[in-house]
Amino acid sequence: MVAQMSDMKNPLLEMRGISKHFGATKALDGVDFVCNPGEVHAVLGENGAGKSTLMKLIAGVLQPTHGQICIDGKAVFLNSPKAALSHGLVCMFQELSLVPDLTVRENLLLGAPGAGIGWLRSEALAKAQDVLARIEGKSIKMGARVADLTLPQRQQVEIAKAMMKRPRLLILDEATSALGASVVERVFDLVREERDNGTAILFISHRFHEVEALADRISVFRNGQRVETFMTGDHDYTEIINMMVGQKIEELFPAKTPAQPDAEIVLDVQNYSWDGRLRDINLRVRRGQIVGLGGLDGQGQSMFLMGLFGLLRQAEGTTAIAGQPTRIGSPKQAKQQAIALAYIPEDRKTEGLILDQGIQENLELAAIGRADLDATDPALYAASLEQLALKHGGLDQPVASLSGGNQQKVVLAKWLALKPRCLLLADPTRGIDVKTKTQIYAILRQLADQGTAIVLLSTDYEELIQLCDETHVFFDGQVVASLADGDLTAENIIAASLNLDAKSRAAHA
Repeated sequence: MVAQMSDMKNPLLEMRGISKHFGATKALDGVDFVCNPGEVHAVLGENGAGKSTLMKLIAGVLQPTHGQICIDGKAVFLNSPKAALSHGLVCMFQELSLVPDLTVRENLLLGAPGAGIGWLRSEALAKAQDVLARIEGKSIKMGARVADLTLPQRQQVEIAKAMMKRPRLLILDEATSALGASVVERVFDLVREERDNGTAILFISHRFHEVEALADRISVFRNGQRVETFMTGDHDYTEIINMMVGQKIEELFPAKTPAQPDAEIVLDVQNYSWDGRLRDINLRVRRGQIVGLGGLDGQGQSMFLMGLFGLLRQAEGTTAIAGQPTRIGSPKQAKQQAIALAYIPEDRKTEGLILDQGIQENLELAAIGRADLDATDPALYAASLEQLALKHGGLDQPVASLSGGNQQKVVLAKWLALKPRCLLLADPTRGIDVKTKTQIYAILRQLADQGTAIVLLSTDYEELIQLCDETHVFFDGQVVASLADGDLTAENIIAASLNLDAKSRAAHA
């Protein structure tokens, strides 16, 4: 444990001896924590480490069992989000707070200071529109219904909603988890500008390259305690992981076992096109192979993955499953035993789960409609639940009460129980702690080694590099680069994502 941080000069926020108990569970235990004006302070820790509880105390959502919170050196009682906002404390939580049936404008004005006063309302909306324009969200219309926005667009609106409140201290909890690389960089530019203007930023992310790029200081939490606080660069990646999990992890990613070049081709897609937005895409995946889909957000890779699972109508091109020509017209058809595709969607909470239902009821969703399976039989899911090491209090436990990592395990378990021959995954580790990521990586490698073909869409370059045998990079609805072996590098993925080669050729034409 580092020395007490109360010797820092003029902290904006100081938390002294903070504990938070939920019954016999100690979510936080005697934590001292400081955040200064004009700094980005990253807070790291696996799920259950206490970081989210800490943020909720600062945001006024929860109140401490013991301890004191000080703003500008004076003790305060943050008994509500409104009280926190009165001190300039603004939080963008990982769980999106937008109301789906309201418009973007209506959502932005909810809880905004002075929203009922005409000129203040106009000023606040102007600030939000400026933020959206700066983070590549200019196309988002104020009158659009939030339910009709994509997940990345909703996250952009969340960022604008937080920024329009002109915070003194801004909490960004997985604020970039659904965003493509170019938008993330724009968000970071905005955050750096706020920092340089004196705003304190608390940044939570499970992406280490984002933390290294943005944070000035880092605090690591484990088991409800602050383990250490240090300047970015003082500890390397491996050392930080060791602090977070309390045990040595030699490598986050399992060793690759390349697929055999003559292995059966499980999925063969040729000249796939749809609605002018996807053009002439070719993809071939063999048994035991992990094939990545990369590129900036909105370039067609998510749409293509959905199309493979039968979610797009009137697609053109040919598809063969295990050598048999197949036209997949619906998810119901895609999951049947003869085809056996499984799809892990991008947003587990709205597309993969029914949050107020129990684990068992959610597990049954994938098997419904399979005549060869009894969807209600708990034994069907026993092996996949054991493989995933799901932590739960019984199969009747509502999935809403599970951590994000365990919720994702439920989504995976329901599909793995069907023993798919090809697994389609859309950013499966988004917003998940390091330890759970490591488990998912190991399971994907195990599945591949057992012969499952895997298509992995990821916004994390390291996942594409370390997990995949080859990666196809999308730009403007088509594949512009296919990278493998020594060519599968972060530099080449970024260059292809920006279509730099094509731009260079055009410039010299």
